[in-house]
Amino acid sequence: MSFLLQNARALAADYVRRAVEEGDRVVDATMGNGHDTAFLAGLVGETGCVTAFDVQEEAVRRTREFLRSEGLLGRCELLRAGHECMAQHARPGLAAVMFNLGWLPGGDKRVTTCTQTTLSALLQALELIAPGGIVTVCVYPGHEEGERERAALLQAVSALDVRRFNALHHRFVNATPGAPELYLIQKNPPSQPGEGKKAKT
Repeated sequence: MSFLLQNARALAADYVRRAVEEGDRVVDATMGNGHDTAFLAGLVGETGCVTAFDVQEEAVRRTREFLRSEGLLGRCELLRAGHECMAQHARPGLAAVMFNLGWLPGGDKRVTTCTQTTLSALLQALELIAPGGIVTVCVYPGHEEGERERAALLQAVSALDVRRFNALHHRFVNATPGAPELYLIQKNPPSQPGEGKKAKT
């Protein structure tokens, strides 16, 4: 049996893999140690571009070193900036935006993504993605700010106009408390209202 139901991050990667093609422009909204940045760089190929954000210099340094070791640095733009600055640095027409919330793995756990800036960045990402493009958000409710992010995201994503977006919430119902969850949002092509529920007329 080759199929294995995996965690939120693996699900996000599966969706992004389907949505991104060589030559596309994409965003890693939370570069961390650079693994999502490298994953995206592999998908867009030599003709594509990844713009990655993080507020911590340590995250930018680790990501740069990792990308250089993988031969992927040339197709990436690394910005020491919060993802709430996304609209200032990324042009519309993105194929995908990935968020992996929380703290820098191996870093200071007191420094985490924050609900207010996460929501701001999400709204910008939804405007920047092309029709058919997707946004994935992995959220970790196992800590106080993560729980606030989870609740705020659920409210915001549930309120999206079905005529413009399709949205899913992946949550393992038998998981241990605090297990990561995934929000997936796709912008509908202009002629195709959302499939999740009947479009308003």
